[in-house]
Amino acid sequence: MPPPAERRAEAETRRGRWLPTGVWVLGGISLLTDTATEAIYPLLPIFLTSVLGARALALGLVEGAAEAVASLLKIVSGRLADRLGRRRAFVIGGYSISSLARPFIGLATAWGHVFALRLVDRVGKGLRSAPRDAILASLATAETRGRVFGFHRAMDHIGAVVGPLLAALFLWFAPGQYRTLFLLTLIPGLAVVALVLKTPHDERPRDTGGSHSEVRTEVLPGAASAPGGAMSTDEPGIATSPASRGSWPLLPRHLQRLLLVLFVFALGNSTDAYLLLRLSKVGVATPLVPLLWAGLHVVKASTSLLGGELADRVGRRPLIAGGWLLYAFVYAGFAWATTPSVAVALFLVYGVFFGLTEGAEKALVADLAPLALRGTAFGWYHAVTGFGVLGASVVFGLVWEWRGAAWAFGLGAFLALAAAMLLPSTAPGRDR
Repeated sequence: MPPPAERRAEAETRRGRWLPTGVWVLGGISLLTDTATEAIYPLLPIFLTSVLGARALALGLVEGAAEAVASLLKIVSGRLADRLGRRRAFVIGGYSISSLARPFIGLATAWGHVFALRLVDRVGKGLRSAPRDAILASLATAETRGRVFGFHRAMDHIGAVVGPLLAALFLWFAPGQYRTLFLLTLIPGLAVVALVLKTPHDERPRDTGGSHSEVRTEVLPGAASAPGGAMSTDEPGIATSPASRGSWPLLPRHLQRLLLVLFVFALGNSTDAYLLLRLSKVGVATPLVPLLWAGLHVVKASTSLLGGELADRVGRRPLIAGGWLLYAFVYAGFAWATTPSVAVALFLVYGVFFGLTEGAEKALVADLAPLALRGTAFGWYHAVTGFGVLGASVVFGLVWEWRGAAWAFGLGAFLALAAAMLLPSTAPGRDR
């Protein structure tokens, strides 16, 4: 019998509800969190270099260390949340830590203070991300996972539109008042702390690291039985938990293969800062860059809902592969773009890639993960993509310096194509 959270999701679906209440709550939390984060993040380079007098290297150290800490903690928090059966506690603690620490960047008097506060902010993100995605998976049925994750990503992106626009409006009337703006992000932060207490409970069996019988198995489309009627963990869609000897070996082999292919793609998926730099290099005016950044997130938000629905209707892997092929097209275009109009068009098309892939990737991870190990699975998902992007950003910069922008973008396009070709091998059989 499905756990209570999943039974409630099925009941709400039968009653015609588009999404369970808990999904709306978590979506609202993400919207408010990204509103506060994105009001600060685009201005952080200016604040560090112009206000605090830091060198460009300091920005790299701050962001690199912050993302590395978050990526490592996502593995640890996902595993601990599964073992303790306390995913909700990690979500509440993670969002609260980030929301209360972030505004104090406005009081920083040295770049080291920003460094420390960004680390604390990313600690909160590392604690909450994997357990939150596990809860979202429990609030969806197998037929609505794409919709649930697509909606959640859309709310993220809406916050990423609202935050910069509010920041731009504030600085229009109060030029240079970065500290006041950063301190004002405490307002949405306090709203997050109040709302996060309404995070739904996720009644999952604790992963005690014991035998297969202690963990419920889930059979998805395309699954098959091993001889004698036993379920094989090598078959697509089967989710079982072997004895605990570290978190990676616990994951089904097809999920491990998926994560490795995701890592291949991530190695070509460098930071978006290079796209913004490319826009400026081909002649896009600097005042237009923040507006294009907001426009990108408008495209992400609008296509995430559609992408989630399509992931449920046509399948996860076809949509992911299509998104990666679109990514390769955009990066190849950026390699040869020489006019602002072409670069701007490619930049906005780039947002469609996120809509096609983000919800579908998480839905596929949930499809292949054991019910009692979904936090662990999402921890590895976030870590693999996070470390891949960090590596990609370093390699991209080196190639740009060594051979030029065309070679750097071409490398990203090649790795995206390679990942799309490898994707069918991750879970053979009938996809959702």
